[in-house]
Amino acid sequence: MLIGTFVLILQAVASFFTALLLVRTVMRFQRISFIGQLGQFVLATTNWAVRPFQKILPTVGRLDLSSLFPAWLIQVALVLLLRALAGGADLAMLLPVALVAGTLGLIKTGLQMLMWIVIIGAVLSWVNPYSPFAGPVNAFTRPFLEPIRRVVPLIANVDLSPLVLVLVIQILLFWLP
Repeated sequence: MLIGTFVLILQAVASFFTALLLVRTVMRFQRISFIGQLGQFVLATTNWAVRPFQKILPTVGRLDLSSLFPAWLIQVALVLLLRALAGGADLAMLLPVALVAGTLGLIKTGLQMLMWIVIIGAVLSWVNPYSPFAGPVNAFTRPFLEPIRRVVPLIANVDLSPLVLVLVIQILLFWLP
């Protein structure tokens, strides 16, 4: 019971920081401003993980590897810690599995994060479209929603693209191990 609670807390903290690092990566990729409240929160909570890697890892095009790499490392460390708590195998045998599982964990966390941001964006568009968070949320989700908007027309002036994207994300999450 106590170990299960510890595992739950460990997974929640790892997912939280992985999601924030992915948000930072996407904000840099999409050139979303960090000046607002959301950007400042993301910077303040991720600088401890990003700063050491900024000196080592380059930015490839618009992809900020110094933000993406620590997110992946957190997922790999989570897999290693969970296997160690469960009485896992030898580290040499476990490391390749952890590297792949960390990549899959990063993808799953990214998809879950995108799903929640799409839902938050849809709710904001109905409740308070002029919220300070509406701009960054719309800029974040626009590249994912635009291809769907080209295919799915407005129905009675209602945009169903967020619903379609959430469904696609749910299908992808269902098929990921």
